[in-house]
Amino acid sequence: MPDHDAIMEAKLKMIDETHRFVPKRSALLIIDMQHGFVDEGASLEVAAARDLIPNMQSLIAAFREVDAPVVFTEFVYADNVPCLRGDPFGIEHLEAQGAPGFGSKSSNCLVGHNAGTGVESADTIPALQPRPEELIIRGHTYDKFYGTPLDLALRSQDISHLFLTGITTDVCVNSTLIAATQRNYRVTAITDACASPWPELHEACFKIWQPKFARLKPTAAVLDEISV
Repeated sequence: MPDHDAIMEAKLKMIDETHRFVPKRSALLIIDMQHGFVDEGASLEVAAARDLIPNMQSLIAAFREVDAPVVFTEFVYADNVPCLRGDPFGIEHLEAQGAPGFGSKSSNCLVGHNAGTGVESADTIPALQPRPEELIIRGHTYDKFYGTPLDLALRSQDISHLFLTGITTDVCVNSTLIAATQRNYRVTAITDACASPWPELHEACFKIWQPKFARLKPTAAVLDEISV
């Protein structure tokens, strides 16, 4: 009988070696750290997202220090792109009617003439403010590659290694991570820089990703790689 534990250990060692930070070929993705998901009182608030901010700030500073791209993504909904992300899966994104809140039409991350504002805004939070020259990818789906210039932007810069952070682990991070691996990027999921309202789904994603899709590393380990 094969020793599955030994095989997995060897596989994870190889993954770790091939997915390490590579200067000039690595980029950091900050996924959907927007008012509409992070701010207290937002209809789709992910309270755990606020705990991620210090780690993300450290990562952003480290990537900028070595001139590695930092890319921000923002989920948006629009009346003229009436996809299933609004009805039935995200009714909160539809134009507010009455009191906003979870399970109600709240204009969350809505763009266009009835755009959400304040805690429902689609903009990235000021604590992680993108620089003017940094790319902000706005996507209408959970997968930030689909229908956006993200892949073109990365390949144009010869990027092969992606480091993913953001919210939520089980939705937009998961969808983008899987899409990245299908495009042959070497992906590292930064485990203490992503979160979900449902801890059991957060952990389940790690179990699914590790053997087939991505390397798992905490912030401190990634910072150590960059500083070498």
